[in-house]
Amino acid sequence: MTVSPASHVKSREITISYLGELLRNAGFIDDKQKFEVDNLSKQAQYHARGSKGRSEEDASPFKALVAMNLTDASGSGTRIDDFLLARLIAEEAKLPFFKIDPLKLDMEMIEAKISRPFARKNQMVPVAIRDGKLVVAVVNPFDRNSIDSYRELTRQDFEVVVSAESDIMGVINEQYGFRAAVTKAGRDLTRGAIDLSNLEQFIKLKSGAEIEASDAHIVNAVDFLLQHAYDSRASDIHIEPKREHAMIRFRIDGVLHEIQRVPKVVNLAITSRLKTMCRMDIAEKRRPQDGRIKTEHDGKEIELRVSTLPTAFGEKMVMRIFDPEILIRDLSGLGFYEDEMGVFAEWIKRPHGIILVTGPTGSGKTVTLYSALKSLASPEVNITTIEDPVEMVNDLFNQTSVQTKIGITFASALRTILRQDPDIIMVGEIRDEETAQNAVQAALTGHLVFSTLHTNDSATSVTRLVDLGIQPFLISSTLIGAMAQRLVRKICDDCKRNRPLTQEESTMLNLQAPPGKRIIVKEGAGCIRCRNTGYFGRTGIFEILNIDNAMRDLIDRGEDFLKIKETAMKRGMRTLRQSALRKLAEGATTFEEVIRVTGI
Repeated sequence: MTVSPASHVKSREITISYLGELLRNAGFIDDKQKFEVDNLSKQAQYHARGSKGRSEEDASPFKALVAMNLTDASGSGTRIDDFLLARLIAEEAKLPFFKIDPLKLDMEMIEAKISRPFARKNQMVPVAIRDGKLVVAVVNPFDRNSIDSYRELTRQDFEVVVSAESDIMGVINEQYGFRAAVTKAGRDLTRGAIDLSNLEQFIKLKSGAEIEASDAHIVNAVDFLLQHAYDSRASDIHIEPKREHAMIRFRIDGVLHEIQRVPKVVNLAITSRLKTMCRMDIAEKRRPQDGRIKTEHDGKEIELRVSTLPTAFGEKMVMRIFDPEILIRDLSGLGFYEDEMGVFAEWIKRPHGIILVTGPTGSGKTVTLYSALKSLASPEVNITTIEDPVEMVNDLFNQTSVQTKIGITFASALRTILRQDPDIIMVGEIRDEETAQNAVQAALTGHLVFSTLHTNDSATSVTRLVDLGIQPFLISSTLIGAMAQRLVRKICDDCKRNRPLTQEESTMLNLQAPPGKRIIVKEGAGCIRCRNTGYFGRTGIFEILNIDNAMRDLIDRGEDFLKIKETAMKRGMRTLRQSALRKLAEGATTFEEVIRVTGI
């Protein structure tokens, strides 16, 4: 039998004191900090002797050390976390460090290779098969007994790598937990399934205990699913029924990733559970429905907007995740350049008028509007919104949802709001003449109005208002400005590298390099942090049309959007393409994103 990969070092337990030694030897903490760590170690040993009932999670030396909030003694500001500790352990054991990406794991392989109790007890999990050889991630590579025991169980040699405790326990608790819950639910639900083609089939009714057990598995599966989505920075969860199974996908940074496939019978139960959570009619499967769920993650409330749609193989469900830290941010974190920020900040300080944010669905308009309203919110200001539907409930604003079935439209709600003594009004979207007319009247009577339009650029918004029946002189007297925006993916900082543009790519962007030179831009090579996409997060690009006296004259004369845009550019307006090119030049985004978002 092959010798264990960790056999070149002595077996040992990982303690707080040992982790402190690793940190000091590597120069991450000084003697004073090491003294604090040693004191923590003594306290942990004392409590361990006095409370035998402590859980393994409570006794984790990694969590205890990370909770100290130590920073790099060199002054770099690097925070000591369990990923750093895992890297130091890997170096000590002369083994590779492995960052686990839960979206890339083959959970069927993991289930087949290790039991969940064994994985939890020994803090290890298979993470890949590389060149026909199993790769097993462990927290403690010096635990010879656990590694040898697993080798006896699998009866095969394997490669040991070191991963962070939070990563491994996340797989065991969340990923493994979801699969286990789905498997158990599938077994219980299938046991009583009815074959409609067999008229004499004997149906054994479940006992109360069996029903409760089945319900518990589905509840666990849904909880694991939502937790995984939050940890993955997902903005949407798609549950899509197919002929033989259901596919679960997450949208991360604007791109969909397949996460799991579950049996169809389990999908029906998961869908029913989610419909119950958001107070939908679980018996209604023929018509679309909408609902909301409020949950908690890491001490903060997160809302989900849920939508169902009947499809050929069943109800498709999409859940939009509204994380308050993402939806309502400081304006400086949206991607504005300093000059753009100055113009927009001046707009929102006006006492009255209309501010329009334009762009297609998914371009970040709602985030911009909510962030602007948050910056204006105070006890002295009455902010009221009309939305379809309310994106995220926030007690800073008075929020009204459009309900066309009972006559609450944007236009009718806006008329009512004007009798509610508002200072600032946000209209989710100007769709028709009546809403446009009421918005203009609100601006004329001393209110600041925010709204959105579905137009491709800022200049077209003026033409759109004219098409909706607003007289040009009313537009010129009420419109403060129009801002078009888009979202581009940001290059991952961990794998950013240079690459030259080809001649064809430079021509597509109308860029001319000096003779004999190449234009160098950045791209992401792909790494664990960005899941080999090369991107991590998104930022905004903006086209800001400021309505000054020159613009008002053009609007009053009825000039078309081309003339308005041409004049605005001469007066310094940066187009969406120019804004994207600036992000490209700074190394914030890629050539592919510029083309994808702004076109050829």
